[in-house]
Amino acid sequence: MVKKSYFSQITSIEINGLKGRILNLVPPKYNDREILLLYGHHSSIERMSGIAENLNDFGRVTIPDLPGFGGMDSFYNIGLKPTVDNYADYLATLIKLKFKNKKFTIISMSYSFLIVTKMLQKYPDIAKKVDLVVSSVGFVHSDDFRLPKYQILGLKTLSLTLQYNPFAYLAKHTIFSGPAVKAFYRYIGVKHSKMQDAGNEKVRDKRINSEVVLWEINDVRTRMKTMFDGFSADLLDKQVNLPVHHVYVENDRFFNNRIVEQHMRIIYKDFIGIKTDIVGHMPSIVATKEDADVFIPKELKKLLK
Repeated sequence: MVKKSYFSQITSIEINGLKGRILNLVPPKYNDREILLLYGHHSSIERMSGIAENLNDFGRVTIPDLPGFGGMDSFYNIGLKPTVDNYADYLATLIKLKFKNKKFTIISMSYSFLIVTKMLQKYPDIAKKVDLVVSSVGFVHSDDFRLPKYQILGLKTLSLTLQYNPFAYLAKHTIFSGPAVKAFYRYIGVKHSKMQDAGNEKVRDKRINSEVVLWEINDVRTRMKTMFDGFSADLLDKQVNLPVHHVYVENDRFFNNRIVEQHMRIIYKDFIGIKTDIVGHMPSIVATKEDADVFIPKELKKLLK
């Protein structure tokens, strides 16, 4: 696990009436790079601990919660919906507060890359302060998905329904409850991609418990709304005057890498693909710095240096 002293650097944050947390890992000596790390759809600051520790070798690492994720208040609390536009505005506000006039690097994972791209499109003044944009298995368009059409239709139908109460409330306390999540993963076993590389029962139990925590702390309505919007995404209407470095998985179970590249080239000034050996799509638990090493390929480390 990440050193306990690192977690003592998690502090509370409140923006626009929404309360959450933010982790700031102090930079090593003689390295003043500022790194903003954003996790994806089903995650938390703790889940990103190993990646954060690994990146900390290259500078200060900041990981904020986003509304509705990581245990943070959701946009619904203040009468807003968790749209990509609202997340882009929230992220811009956070950056202005935390980075002010500093240059910084953005590393964003999966769904959060939609937010980053929209934010860079809407706020070119912020884009000028960014020295490196990194997508880690990110996407920018609904056509980037390689899932079967029937599966996408089923997920869109489910997510559309569970965006609303009382359906979301009932789901949280039934199919997404701790006992139900544990039963699902124990029944499906290693057939699920998140469990395929779990070496033994102890590791599997740890991953299952992690999934239980994530379903407990993340807002179900937010999860479902953002899932639906991801399957409807289209950010091809405006360009960003920055190159993107895209970390991809050769056999990503979610995305068609060729289509992702085509779409990112439409938006960004240039596209640089960086292959990694991640199994599946994203980690279930990245507990140590060593575990996280595969998520930061050598080419990316050279850029960060």
